[in-house]
Amino acid sequence: VAADEGILHASGSGVPPVTKDYCIIYNSNWVSLPKTLDNATFRTLENLTSTVLCSSSEVPSGLMKDKAVVVMRGNCTFLEKARIAQSLGAKMLLIASKSRLSSISDNKTDFEDVTLPVALIRYNDIVDMQLVLGNEVNVTLYSPPLPEFDYSMVVIFLIAVFTVALGGYWSGVAELENLKAVASPGERETRRKKEENVTFTPVTVILFVVICCVMLVLLYFFYKWLVYVIISVFCLASAMSLYNCLAALIGEIPFGQCRITCCNKTIEVRLIFLAVFCIAAAVVWAVFRNEDRWAWILQDILGVAFCLNFIKTLKMPNFKSCVILLGLLLLYDVFFVFITPFITKNGASIMVEVAAGPFGNSEKLPVVIRVPRLEHSASTLCDLPFSLLGFGDIIVPGLLVAYCRRFDVQTRSSSVYYISCTIAYAVGMVLTFVVLALMKMGQPALLYLVPCTLITSSLVAWRRKEMKKFWKGSSYQVGWMP
Repeated sequence: VAADEGILHASGSGVPPVTKDYCIIYNSNWVSLPKTLDNATFRTLENLTSTVLCSSSEVPSGLMKDKAVVVMRGNCTFLEKARIAQSLGAKMLLIASKSRLSSISDNKTDFEDVTLPVALIRYNDIVDMQLVLGNEVNVTLYSPPLPEFDYSMVVIFLIAVFTVALGGYWSGVAELENLKAVASPGERETRRKKEENVTFTPVTVILFVVICCVMLVLLYFFYKWLVYVIISVFCLASAMSLYNCLAALIGEIPFGQCRITCCNKTIEVRLIFLAVFCIAAAVVWAVFRNEDRWAWILQDILGVAFCLNFIKTLKMPNFKSCVILLGLLLLYDVFFVFITPFITKNGASIMVEVAAGPFGNSEKLPVVIRVPRLEHSASTLCDLPFSLLGFGDIIVPGLLVAYCRRFDVQTRSSSVYYISCTIAYAVGMVLTFVVLALMKMGQPALLYLVPCTLITSSLVAWRRKEMKKFWKGSSYQVGWMP
C-alpha cells in the first residue's frame, strides 16, 4: 500500500482572498488527485474536529452535505470514517492528527463503495487555517509532480565550493606566515604565540572517527536532551569562529587601531566591539532558531564561519592522514545511511533520523547549511522545506583541500594541487546532486566527494612525480627561504 504526499490549498473569504497551502498524506491506490489547481474542485470546509466520526449519530443530519469535512483521528479506521462521511453527503474527508503524519492504509477491498477523497492532515494546520483564513474556508486537494531539480541546490553548491576554496586558501596563507617566521628568528617567537593550529596524526584521526560514531548513536537514543547540548556548543563555537574570520579581515584594515590597556594587557577597541557583535549574532540565532523565514540565513553565516575556522585551524600533516580520515568517514557515512536501516526497529537509517529529529522532535541539529527550496512541491510542505548539506560534507574534503594548499606553498608549485582538488570537490558536488535527482532520496555526499578529491590529488602527485613527498608530508620547511 502506497502513501503519497499532497497539498491542501485553502482559500479564505476575504477580498482579495488569502490563500495558504498545507501538507496532506493520501493513498494513491484509493484516489487519484489532480496534478494542478486548474482541474481541482473547491469545497467549503466544515470543521468537526470535536468528533472522531466513528458513528453517523455524532453529526447532525445535513451538516456535511457537499462539503469538505475535517474530523479527528480516532479508534475506527480511515475507511470506516470515509463510509460514514460519504453516506452523510460529504465530498471530501480530512482526518486531523496530533501526532506525526504516517502512511494512510487500510483494506480497500472491504470498502469498494467508498469513492470520496480521504487525506490525513496535521491538527496544528487546521488551527493555523482558522487563525489565518478565518472560519469560512474553501479547500481543494491536488498533488503536483515532484520537480526534477530544485534551484536551491545551486545556492548550496556555491556556498560549499566557496567555503572549501576560501578555507583552503586561508590555511595556505597561515602556512606561508609560519614558513616566513621559521626563516626569520626575530618573528619566530611572536608567531609561535599566535599559532592556533591543531595537527591530526593517524591515531587522533581514528579516535576522532570513533567519537563521531559514539556521538551519533547517543544522539539517536538521547536526542531530546543532547540536541540542546549540540545547540549550545554550536553557539559557542560559531561565535568564536565568526570572530576569528572577521578579525582576520579587520587585521588587514589600517584604520581604527586605538587600544586600551587592562590587567597589563593591550587590546584593540574594535576587537572588543567585534566580540560583542559575534556573541550577539549567536544569541539571536539561538533565540529565533525555529523562525524559518530568516533564521536560516544567520545559521548559514555562522555555519560557514565555523567550517572556515575548522579547515584553517585543523592541520593534516600528510596525505596519509588525509586518506585515513576521509576513508574512515566515508565508511561511517555509508554505514549509518545505508546499513543501519537493516538494524533499527523502524527500518530508518540512524543518520537520517538524527538529521530529521527522531520521533518528530521539533528541535533540529544546527550542523547543516540550509537553503529554502525554490520549487513548489508537496515535499516542501510535508518533509523538507529546505535543501540541506551537512557541515561534515564541507569540512572533511576541505581538510584535504587545505593540505593541498599548504603543500603548494611549501613546494612553490603554483597552486596546482589546491586548484585541482577544489575543482574535484566541485565535480563531486555536482555528481551528488545528479544522483540525488535520479534516485529521489537523500545521499551521503562523502560517497562522491571523497573519491573525487582523493583520486584527483593522487593523480596530480603521481603526474608530478611527487607522490612520496606528498604521502609523507614535507620535512623541508626549516630550509624554506622567502
